[in-house]
Amino acid sequence: MPHYLEWSRAYSHRLNAADGAPLQARAAEMGARLERELAQGILPFLSMPYRATLEKDLPPILEKVRTRKHMLVLGIGGSALGARAIQRAFAPGQDRPGHDGPCLWIADNVCAEEFEALLAGLDAADTSVVCISKSGGTIETLAQYFLVRQWLQADLGEGWREHMVVVTDAVSGYLRQEATSHGLASLEVPDHLGGRYSVLSAVGLLPAGFLGVDWRALLDGAAEVARPLLEAPRSLGSHPSYALACWARALELQEYSELILFCYVPQWAALGPWFAQLWAESLGKDGLGILPVAATGVTDQHSVNQMFLSGPRNKGCIFLTSRGQAEGRVFGQDLPQEWAWLRGKPLGSLLEAEALGTRMALCMNEVPLVHMDMDGTGPNAAGAFMLLLEAATLFTGWLMGVNPLDQPAVELGKRLANARLGAPGYVTEHADLDNFMAVPLQEQAF
Repeated sequence: MPHYLEWSRAYSHRLNAADGAPLQARAAEMGARLERELAQGILPFLSMPYRATLEKDLPPILEKVRTRKHMLVLGIGGSALGARAIQRAFAPGQDRPGHDGPCLWIADNVCAEEFEALLAGLDAADTSVVCISKSGGTIETLAQYFLVRQWLQADLGEGWREHMVVVTDAVSGYLRQEATSHGLASLEVPDHLGGRYSVLSAVGLLPAGFLGVDWRALLDGAAEVARPLLEAPRSLGSHPSYALACWARALELQEYSELILFCYVPQWAALGPWFAQLWAESLGKDGLGILPVAATGVTDQHSVNQMFLSGPRNKGCIFLTSRGQAEGRVFGQDLPQEWAWLRGKPLGSLLEAEALGTRMALCMNEVPLVHMDMDGTGPNAAGAFMLLLEAATLFTGWLMGVNPLDQPAVELGKRLANARLGAPGYVTEHADLDNFMAVPLQEQAF
């Protein structure tokens, strides 16, 4: 069966269909742009021209890394969020009692204590390290690479090379130089494939394959959603990703400032932070954009849902459910009389009822809502979900008039950090640091 977007309560309250109509009318213009940019090869997350090479190069590397129990991924942002979401969705045993299968560890922050704990607890001989950076120059990831290389060398000597895989640009950058000079196993991040759009490339699929996840099914699910866009880009107006883009842009034009992804597929909860980066880094530009808010059902019914229901009326919601989730154990017939209405029902019926109740409550409290209902929770469905949201993000950016493929504001903090550490070539940033640090502190103890 297909996946569905359900629209009956999407244009509601102060958002109405008339707000979306002018955006829908731009479908021909956007379709022509899609056709042009596909031909230019700058949308590889849609066209996946790298798939044939990946299917040739990935299996031999998987064969090697799967001889070891542990994989340590060095990466941040888009180099980590997708892999973590895939692990928690499709290899959750690692987080459960009694696990004895492969283990994926992701070093995605600068925390000396956590990093030391990881290295202290891992056996270098039984660990494959994957260093991921498209540019090959991400300072946080390179810092980890230098330290992990020392750690591997201390235990394995020259054998460290057999335990390191780099995922980076095919021809340029420091990590590509390292791969070439040391003979490291490597996979490429294709041109024009930014980190937040890269989960369905080697970036996410190498960790997925290590865990035994069906990575080809992830690609297949994505390809099914992308196919109409590739085969008939000028028919963009009928694609659900463009409908989502029009709705999201209409929300912003009506001064909605937050977009909730409320996930009632518990094992997919980590896709919320993945979506948050995708949306925020692509669309938060030039004073524009809607803040993405990731929420998990039913957990967040008991926390932030109070704000969703009774706070400012500035929120839209993508409400995610899935058919075919596990029903689980059945409540016995010996429940107390006040709970007799649960007798004979499976635990999964509680999730279904909670999802319906929350969805209704959001709609009754003036939250425009698109219900996304997936046919299953496997890798194929997840690939479809991710591709749909990537495409919707792209088209929303086009409708906003911003470039959804760059992230210029993020680079400023990186440049200032490099200047703070003494990197050469940052004259302006050094001056900015001096001015910033010269402002007298106004401290208040507590």
